Amino acid sequence: MSKATADWERVGDRFYRKTQLYTSVFDPELELENHVLVGAPLSGAIAIYRDENKLYAYRSSNAARPSIDIYTCSGKLIHRINWDKGSIHGCGWSEDERLIVVTNDGTVRIYHDLSGDFIPFSLGHGADQHGVVSCRFWSSGFVALLGNNQLVSVSRYDEPRPTLLATPPEGEILSWAVIPPAFTLSRSVEAILAIDDTIVIIDASEAQDRKLQNGPFKHISVAPNAKFIALYTQDGKVWVISSDFENRLTEYDSRVKTPPKDLQWCGNNAVVLAWEDEVHLVGPNGAASKHYYDSWVHLSPDIDGLRIFTNDVCEFIQKVPEVSEETFRLGSTSPASVLLDAAEQLDRKSPKADENIQLIRPNLDEAVDTCISAAGHEFSVHWQKQLLKAASFGKSVLDLYNSDEFVDMCETLRVLNAVRFFEIGLPLSFDQYTRLTPANLVQRLINRKEYLLAIKISEHLDLPLDKIYVHWARQKVRSSTGDEEDICAEIVERLQGKRGISFEEIAQTAYEEGRGKLATELLEHEPRAGKQVPLLLNVEEDSLALDKAIESGDTDLVYHVLLHLKKKLPLATFFRTINGRPVATALVEASAWDQDQELLKDLFYQDDRRLDSSNLLLSDSLNITDANARNDKLKMASKILQESKDQSLQVRAIEEEQKLLKFQDAFKRDLDEDFSGLSINGTIYKLIRLGNVKRSQKVQSEFKVSDKVYWWIRLRALVSRRDWRELEDMSKLRKSPIGWEPFINEILSAGNPKLASLYIPKCTNLTVEERVELWTKCGLIAKAAEEAAKARNLRLLESLRDKATGQAATEVERLIQQVSKK
Repeated sequence: MSKATADWERVGDRFYRKTQLYTSVFDPELELENHVLVGAPLSGAIAIYRDENKLYAYRSSNAARPSIDIYTCSGKLIHRINWDKGSIHGCGWSEDERLIVVTNDGTVRIYHDLSGDFIPFSLGHGADQHGVVSCRFWSSGFVALLGNNQLVSVSRYDEPRPTLLATPPEGEILSWAVIPPAFTLSRSVEAILAIDDTIVIIDASEAQDRKLQNGPFKHISVAPNAKFIALYTQDGKVWVISSDFENRLTEYDSRVKTPPKDLQWCGNNAVVLAWEDEVHLVGPNGAASKHYYDSWVHLSPDIDGLRIFTNDVCEFIQKVPEVSEETFRLGSTSPASVLLDAAEQLDRKSPKADENIQLIRPNLDEAVDTCISAAGHEFSVHWQKQLLKAASFGKSVLDLYNSDEFVDMCETLRVLNAVRFFEIGLPLSFDQYTRLTPANLVQRLINRKEYLLAIKISEHLDLPLDKIYVHWARQKVRSSTGDEEDICAEIVERLQGKRGISFEEIAQTAYEEGRGKLATELLEHEPRAGKQVPLLLNVEEDSLALDKAIESGDTDLVYHVLLHLKKKLPLATFFRTINGRPVATALVEASAWDQDQELLKDLFYQDDRRLDSSNLLLSDSLNITDANARNDKLKMASKILQESKDQSLQVRAIEEEQKLLKFQDAFKRDLDEDFSGLSINGTIYKLIRLGNVKRSQKVQSEFKVSDKVYWWIRLRALVSRRDWRELEDMSKLRKSPIGWEPFINEILSAGNPKLASLYIPKCTNLTVEERVELWTKCGLIAKAAEEAAKARNLRLLESLRDKATGQAATEVERLIQQVSKK
């Protein structure tokens, strides 16, 4: 096995390594020199399309058909997008592996998976008139340079809102780059433009000339952390400056007369220049290394390095991680290096293994941590095993050591090695994997239709499986051409018993594919009615949607279906649909009472509900002030009921209401008072309050109001108008249908105890205690005492002692003594 440092190279005082990831990547006939290659971040997919600025030999109509081909890093074709939408002037990737394609007329397509589904939008701002020259992308947005030198920014892909940046100064833009919003003080994207001999910074509000010299600059590239900017001058030199343009950090003379075709950052600490078949790696302090290839070279930068693509190979260049350098560097005496050597000596059964362990005993835990970390940064499975074996050996010697990191690293390396395999083509580094997260890695596998590996990794890492199964089922729906019942049966059989499966998503796909029957069958297996019902309405299974909504017990969901059906169906059909469904009918009725009484009338008429129809008319009549209009409503209500033999009581009630309306209309004319809306009792009450007792008695007689009810109404009306004289006269009457106690209580409530006391002697049916209590309520303690004394109730008399004051107290004492003596 070759040494771990075999692919290392010293550049200045740093080590860089070039790892060969894959060989025989692309078909030699692909002619990469005539194509544009754009790689997704975090070792993602590669988009390749023909460079329209280059001439190429005509072959055949099929071969010349334009397309955007999406490959893995190992050269496996994932998907081909046939392209006939105009010239491509911008192509890039988001961090979540969405492909963004910008055409010369400003049309943008965002491909949200690797299967060709896209969302389009337009840049606007004159892009269709002036054309798009080029674009620069970052993880969540891009900037487009128009033909009139205007810059249009799109800061997010989920809600694209193209925005103009400040207007640049006049002059030809030789090269340009962008600084993402996350790295700027203004939190707005900034564009760096090379115009004439200087650099201009453009943001949303202003254009700032940085007054640089030594231009013009043919290439500009911003480091992933946005702290450094690389510039390539016309005389073949590379400048690396700080992003605030205050410090020049590195200068390198390429000594090549022709400018490179590309300049990219390799992580945050090196710059890579690429010509057709030559690559220069420029490290700190101007040190550089050169690499030569047999075919055309394409660069694809990443967060911690850079991928190089040719027809033959895919390589990854990165600065050697510090933990790897500490462990493997020639002559290193670090604890991790000694521990690795000790593990090798142990394999040879050499006593030197123990000597090495004793040598680093104070730093053994640090050595174990370093070996575990270094294993994560290795692409070689052999060296991963060696480092983990060394870490395991070190752990066994330590008395106490938390093995969680060791276990996590073993799990991580199993995942990384699986996805780096040629058939999968995801050569993630450890840092890229950490940035991507396991859940997003599984999503990338799903998008590549690598379902089995996605399931295995999810099970290995305890991640949910539902998205994998649902995506598989959706693809099954899209690609299958067999009988729909067989497709449904296969999907249900495969997904039966799986947790969290959304059959609604699968059914939605079937609906979008024009398979309404399949969508309906799939929805039968969706347990959540809230997901079922909307799609059932879309596939026009109205009755089934209503039944499912009712079964769910969700009133809001039932209302949603009913509103949809009411808008969609003729009224008669709507009523037929809800007929036989009491819950739906009840909800329609309850809603219509408040919002649409015309609908309620139609519903009652359709169901031949005469009493309900009549009651609705009666309810309407209560809100009508005009007597004639109200009478018309009552006539209609009566007519509806007269056609039914079972509603004679209701008919009589309506006739009485009509008669009352006539009385009230007459009273209004005579007394100039409004009686509308009042009941019979209310009418009597108002007449008495107005002093029209005779008219009230006429109403009593006409409507056969009982004396008891009439007296109650009269009492309350007289008390309300404070007619004490009339009430005093009534106290002289011999009998009352309601007794005399109500008079006392009502008059007392009105604040006239003196008048109330006149009624107490008439309450002969009350007990002594009750009469004493009434006298007390009227404030006549002496009278109460006399009442108690007559009954010779000493206990009552004594209870009055504390309530009496002044002369009343003297009288109470006298009566107490009188009763006590006897």
